[in-house]
Amino acid sequence: MLVLVLDTSTPAVTAAVADVTSTGQAVTAELRAVDGRAHGELMAPEIDQVLRQTGATVRDLRAIVAGTGPGPFTGLRVGLVTAASMGQTLGIPVYGVCSLDALGGVPGQVTLVATDARRREVYWALYDPTGTRIDGPHVDLPEVAAERAAAATVAVGDGALKYADRIGLKVLDEPRYPMVDAFVRLAADRVRGNAPGEPLTPLYLRRPDAVAAGGHKPVLR
Repeated sequence: MLVLVLDTSTPAVTAAVADVTSTGQAVTAELRAVDGRAHGELMAPEIDQVLRQTGATVRDLRAIVAGTGPGPFTGLRVGLVTAASMGQTLGIPVYGVCSLDALGGVPGQVTLVATDARRREVYWALYDPTGTRIDGPHVDLPEVAAERAAAATVAVGDGALKYADRIGLKVLDEPRYPMVDAFVRLAADRVRGNAPGEPLTPLYLRRPDAVAAGGHKPVLR
């Protein structure tokens, strides 16, 4: 069963195609471009390219897996709206996966996963030595995240790399962004079981920067 994977929760705009079988799963094509200001421009061409690389069309897809964040409002909604609209148009289920879970933990260690939330903050979650999330997701200043995740012995993610001096943990270079194979693995049982599609609930964790204008000021006294 061919599955389309989309994630725009970080500056990395990711599209991929994976094949999920009764016994396993494999990524057959993957594209990632890192540009935090071009999610909307990059998403559709990437989808077209990974399908071409696989020799498939959208009609061959059996499900879509989308990263639900946490992530900045504008970028994150590009992937989620694309996934939801394609799923509705094609009549196939759409499944969400927390994007921090797709970075996962370092085997055998308690891991702080942190991505860049802008405003000098990070989105973060804590994972036990088996890779199971035990806290989060949250959004905090890097030093607050490190304090709240005091059990962590190592950190991963672009947020951890950017603020390594403020986190005070050993930070690994990779993985930096959510991994396609992890998205597929985390959704594979739902795909195999032909589970009903899910509403894609974005993990914004805070209000968007843009707000509605207030009431008009009177011009006549």
